[in-house]
Amino acid sequence: MKPFSIPITPDADGLLRCIRRQGEPKRVHFLDLYLDPEIQEAICSRYGALDGLRPDEPQYELRKQIRLQSFLGYDYVRCGLDGLEMPMNMLAADDTAQMGHARGREFENEHAGPIMNWEQFEKYPWPEPAKASSESLEWLNRNLPENMCIIGSSGYASGIGFGRFFKSLSSLMGYEPLCFALFEQRDLVKAIVQKLVDVYRGVLERLLQFDRVKLVLANDDMGFKTATLIGPADLRQYILPWHKKLAALAHEQGWLYLLHSCGNLDDIMEDLIDDVGIDARHSFEDEGNSVFEFKKKYGKRVTILGGVDVDKLCRLPEPELRRHVRKVLDACMPGGRFCLGSGNSVANYVPMANYLAMVEEGFRYGREKGW
Repeated sequence: MKPFSIPITPDADGLLRCIRRQGEPKRVHFLDLYLDPEIQEAICSRYGALDGLRPDEPQYELRKQIRLQSFLGYDYVRCGLDGLEMPMNMLAADDTAQMGHARGREFENEHAGPIMNWEQFEKYPWPEPAKASSESLEWLNRNLPENMCIIGSSGYASGIGFGRFFKSLSSLMGYEPLCFALFEQRDLVKAIVQKLVDVYRGVLERLLQFDRVKLVLANDDMGFKTATLIGPADLRQYILPWHKKLAALAHEQGWLYLLHSCGNLDDIMEDLIDDVGIDARHSFEDEGNSVFEFKKKYGKRVTILGGVDVDKLCRLPEPELRRHVRKVLDACMPGGRFCLGSGNSVANYVPMANYLAMVEEGFRYGREKGW
């Protein structure tokens, strides 16, 4: 049983050319931050994507990701170092999604993080990238199909993400205490950021050992609907220089540096393009951070990833959703420099049929254009 009427196979080289803005691509390429495990399981179960693959096989989870990503037409598998954790203060709530997490849904405590003073800073168990496991990367580097590549990011058993300078700073202090600290404890803010620099630079230096990695994805939410979460001047002082360092390291290797960041980043977008040197930006929502407006402002200078508003992906009837996806493609595909996907991620509350409809519209679009 197949979900799509048009067959498609991964093409990592085509994905890289698309993101590098090397002409109009031969088909629509796809990129998403992630698919929730429940969505993955539902697709695999319904369409037999894992037929013949046994859960007791070595590296089952990685084999599963290759099967699923290829089945869905993605050109990559995400992977990173395993075993790195950064404990945060979490709050829990029931997960009311139809395919909800059994353990509920967790949220970071914005009122109090694990580091709000120097004593907590000194006692915090900072992760050590030099001691982390690269077993997953090593296996993928040997076994990934030739037509796919690795996006360097967080590992499957890692809780630190990658390049999360602001996001981790906010999580470690708590968003509210961070806002006060920017007036009262800037030395503590600076010290935490320097620890994060050591962590993420160490992660990237380990990733650089693997030639099947071709892109790295920094996951660093810096904005909300109308503006950045802290002032642009503070982002320029504490956060953006370190993204610039990581981007430069990636570019020296010939890799691409992708940025996922939620929210309206207009106040720092010129910095991200001209100074930091990001190759692509991910995460868009139609209200306050529209992919249509972003395409008009920046589409000739940076590649756009994703773009289908998650609210629409969840709530539009399928025929309307397909029309909306076509609208996104018509606006963003001319000249290339665009990969289709959700505006953020495919969470477990996204109807599976709607997600698959979005992907199929991408397949159909390329076929109808004669690519």
